[in-house]
Amino acid sequence: MTEERLSIEEMKRKAQIPGEKAPAWHAFYRGKIETTIKCAVTGLDDFGIWYTPGVATPCQEIKQDKSKVFDYTNKANTVAVVSDGSRVLGLGNIGPQAGLPVMEGKALLFKCLGGVGAFPIMLDTQDPDEIVQAVKWIAPGFGGINLEDFANPKCFYILDRLREELDIPVWHDDQQGTASIALAGIINALKVVGKDMNKATYTVIGTGAANIAFVRILLSAGVPAGNLILVDSKGILHSNREDLEKNKEQNPYKWKYALETNAEGRTGDMARAIDGADVLIAASKPGPGTIKKEWLRSMNKDAIVFVMANPVPEIWPWEAKTAGVRIVATGRSDFYNQVNNSIGFPGIFRGTLDVRAQTITDEMAIAASHAIAETAQVKGIHDEYIVPTMMETDVFVNEAVAVGLKAIEQGIARRPLTADQLRREAEEKIHHAQQETKILMNAGHIAPPPLA
Repeated sequence: MTEERLSIEEMKRKAQIPGEKAPAWHAFYRGKIETTIKCAVTGLDDFGIWYTPGVATPCQEIKQDKSKVFDYTNKANTVAVVSDGSRVLGLGNIGPQAGLPVMEGKALLFKCLGGVGAFPIMLDTQDPDEIVQAVKWIAPGFGGINLEDFANPKCFYILDRLREELDIPVWHDDQQGTASIALAGIINALKVVGKDMNKATYTVIGTGAANIAFVRILLSAGVPAGNLILVDSKGILHSNREDLEKNKEQNPYKWKYALETNAEGRTGDMARAIDGADVLIAASKPGPGTIKKEWLRSMNKDAIVFVMANPVPEIWPWEAKTAGVRIVATGRSDFYNQVNNSIGFPGIFRGTLDVRAQTITDEMAIAASHAIAETAQVKGIHDEYIVPTMMETDVFVNEAVAVGLKAIEQGIARRPLTADQLRREAEEKIHHAQQETKILMNAGHIAPPPLA
């Protein structure tokens, strides 16, 4: 049964269930991840190999050749999920302790969906330069860095500096991850309604990290800048916005897009921006009610609406549907068409780590978008299925292959592999992680969650 066939009251009730269950489940397990052993321990003598004195030999070899750290340690498959808690979901600046459950959840998805070992690193500072330094200090122990839930605009500064100064991939999932899955959703949604991506008109609500990156990716994919209208808390971005020009040093991206987008020079509020759009992309203030139903009625026929605020979308999907919108997507897994970065980052990092890429480029992210879109196309896209779900393992494998091949093509991979090798490695690592969890559950080492 799809959400559209449920009554509105049933859909409202379903939307409340995750938040009601979450406290008890989190308290029951006291967290979602822990470190585990991956090597065999058959007896006392093994400790002399894994630790002192035997461990000194690989240490000495790594000192002579630092690249061997990828062969002798778990660095090649370990990601740090780093946050200061300054903008967690739609909850705002709740700090590092309150943000920890989100980062543990991120680490769980890394492992379960991508076979990637990940661990949360919560920083008790919100100073951008201190954050950069802290990440640089911990980088030797990780194969990649996933920045998460940093406030705008410092998130851009932190990402740019770390990408420039580290030799391992640094990824801001709120930017690049959300942009990748959103592009995949747009590709397929427009295909379903029969519209040309380069001729469609787009309204983008919110100018935070996610949407700024989405606009960059959309333009890189070939969409004319003039076809986009961006909206922040003060209204439509345009070249006569003196406040944006005044603050262009602090937030250069908003000023850049004020100059480059909105070809017709439209001014006004959110309702004016939505009027006549083919596609609405919102990653802004959590709702419901941030976007009004009556505004959506002014969109073009066969309208597409992505409302991606978490934990509550800017408008409930059933309200958007009653306003005449044809395709609705949210960031939540309890509704159809989940356009959420969880569909992207596990596979993207899987491919990146397997070829030991030095960074993750926009071209790699776009390759992942096409892999996501094509995976859904093979299964048959329609109004309620424009991207795969998190339970479709093949999407992460397909992303890993596409991303790894693009990194090799761009000359930033330390470990060139064939498509077959990439696919085999991704399948093995993801299958291993998922089977390990099943085995632990079946053996009773992971207990079933408490009853509602």
